Amino acid sequence: MTHFEKAPAKINLSLDVLSKRTDGEYNVEMIMTSIDLADRIELTTLEEDRIIVSLWSRYVPNDERNLAYKAASILKEKYNLNKGIHIKIDKCIPVSAGLGGGSTDAAAVLRGLNKIWDLNISMEELAVIGAEIDSDVPYCIYSSTAIAKGRGEIIEPLPSPPSSWVVLAKPNIGVSTKAIFKQVDLDSLSHPNTEEVIDALHEQDFEKLCSNIGNSLEDITTSLHPEVNRIKEKMTLSGAEGVLMSGSGPTVYGLVKQESKAQRIYNSMKGFCSDVHIVRILG
Repeated sequence: MTHFEKAPAKINLSLDVLSKRTDGEYNVEMIMTSIDLADRIELTTLEEDRIIVSLWSRYVPNDERNLAYKAASILKEKYNLNKGIHIKIDKCIPVSAGLGGGSTDAAAVLRGLNKIWDLNISMEELAVIGAEIDSDVPYCIYSSTAIAKGRGEIIEPLPSPPSSWVVLAKPNIGVSTKAIFKQVDLDSLSHPNTEEVIDALHEQDFEKLCSNIGNSLEDITTSLHPEVNRIKEKMTLSGAEGVLMSGSGPTVYGLVKQESKAQRIYNSMKGFCSDVHIVRILG
């Protein structure tokens, strides 16, 4: 049996780091929405009891370090399944980009295996399982606009943003989320106005949304990688209404209301940065 799942990327409309936990992780508040840039996951059952991951990327491992592999492994262990699966990943989401590529692949594997192995696990339960893999996986189980709290495992749905275009620009570097969090100093962090972002979503107020998006990790990443700031400045000068780094970076996105303006910004950024995409917000 073969089953396909779409694994959409996410962007952060806000990311706030609140406090350090006793387990060494951080409590966060993240408002995320999914975009029409996605990996494609193909799941094929195997006769033998093993997990195989296939993908064409020199930057992504195909063994137990891969989050999609971990997703299949954790389901097999948790439900005592002697089943095999071949996971093929068609990568379209940039790697180590702050767009949740590995997490959304893992979430897609959890959703897909739940179907083809007839496990009848609720979405809420899948999100709890996903939290054992990575903090972004619970959100990616749903892949709709939501606020994630705790380590990312507490998900509360929110209205989708007003219809808009998203221009993405990633410099030719990868950023490790763990490395960025090691630099966190809670006393010196800036904090986004999360409540204003939530209000803007409920009110469907595009201008209010653009003026309140924010990311506590942005100053850390830009201090280590100044090219992220240069991309932000270029995108702002090009006319994007709301510009922010997603996740721990380094991808910068710009929210744009009009397609013609989004296309002009895309063309402008292509001359400045090689990895550029123009997409819509899902939903």
